[in-house]
Amino acid sequence: MTTQHPIESGPLARTMATRHAHGKSDPEGVIRIERRESLIYTLGKAAELEHLIICQYLFTAFSLKRDSSEGLPPDLVPVVQHWARELMHIAEQEMLHLALVQNLLTAVGAGPHFDRPNFPVPPRAFPAKIQIVLMPFGEAALRHFAFLERPEGSDVSDAETMIALEQAVPLPDLAEDEIGPIVTDFETISHLYRSLEDGIAALTDRMGESALFIGSPRAQATGTDFRFPELVPVTDLASARRAIETIVEQGEGARGDWRNAHYGRLLTILEQFTTARDADPAFEPSRAVLAARVRPAEDGAPVALISEPFTVRAMDLLNAVYEVVLQLLARYFAHADESDEQLAVLAGVAMELMEEGIGRLGPIVTRLPIGSARPGFSAGPTFEVFYSTDYLLPHRAAAWTLMVERLNEVAAFATSCRLQCPPGLTIELSNVAQTLREQADRLASAASA
Repeated sequence: MTTQHPIESGPLARTMATRHAHGKSDPEGVIRIERRESLIYTLGKAAELEHLIICQYLFTAFSLKRDSSEGLPPDLVPVVQHWARELMHIAEQEMLHLALVQNLLTAVGAGPHFDRPNFPVPPRAFPAKIQIVLMPFGEAALRHFAFLERPEGSDVSDAETMIALEQAVPLPDLAEDEIGPIVTDFETISHLYRSLEDGIAALTDRMGESALFIGSPRAQATGTDFRFPELVPVTDLASARRAIETIVEQGEGARGDWRNAHYGRLLTILEQFTTARDADPAFEPSRAVLAARVRPAEDGAPVALISEPFTVRAMDLLNAVYEVVLQLLARYFAHADESDEQLAVLAGVAMELMEEGIGRLGPIVTRLPIGSARPGFSAGPTFEVFYSTDYLLPHRAAAWTLMVERLNEVAAFATSCRLQCPPGLTIELSNVAQTLREQADRLASAASA
């Protein structure tokens, strides 16, 4: 007897049918990329998008309950833990995508791009159909993620995006010889990357490979430093195409198996969740989490503000670790005369801080109360960016001094946070503080080598 895959036989079968509806007209037009500057600009938007999507998946993964002590039915604990691992793995692959975009940027002579808008993301930051929001685990979040990862030409709908479309401002037509950046709508993430691939190919034809790919090969990230076998250095048109292919294949599976791509995996989680909820309407795998900030949004956008003192400190600690990660990554891609060993340390410390710092602090803050203004809700990290990542001097000694100094400050802050820590979280926070101290020592040792 043949067993059907759940998303082939369940309520999402109609959604998946649109995946192969090739007979429909393609609404996704060409994005004009005719100059190096417009290529760099568009790659920068891709970097911002990948960066924000990482935060989005992490937020949802951190919102999930962990065990039966939080009210999960014992038989569903392994299922919910599997969902958390799947979302974290998707976030890790988005980190790979961000690194590949940095390789594409540095290959054509640009610097790395790790800056991005803070949450809530301004409505004009991306085209109307590309909405980035922080949402706890649930049907709305999973459908929204699947919408973002959907294949080109798909008619899968997303209610929040449809509202945004009603408020969208049409983009102006620009002359072919326009010198400024050309902001063009893209319907899907894969639409953006296919347009980048076409633009890079066209520029290669016009300029020649040696004229377009002028970046130093030493500015390229590799799988050796970052433990991603798919992280290919970009030095020519063929390797640029391989990088883009990896991003699109892992996201939507357009030219491969969509079941193993983000799109198919998200739909599988959604099917499993709706099945469990239908069997038990009281089933709630997510904590009552709200995207919350320590400080008001710069543009005055409404956002939940944290007033509980320890939650403020824990969130600031998470954001400070995140800041150091970005600083280390920016230095890796825009280094000066660092040795191969020092570059490996930059990558290694950044990965360790992501996994053992942010990866541990996320589940901690989502168990902490926001404060009296939001009773019953815990804090969801908004990954606030306090400082730009590009303020380090190009001189190696000064740059490493500042990175070591900042990481030591963050480690000391983590240690001081334990004085106010609730008893149930002391061990977890102590482990984070220990990781930060160890990585600060590792960075200081490499700086003096």
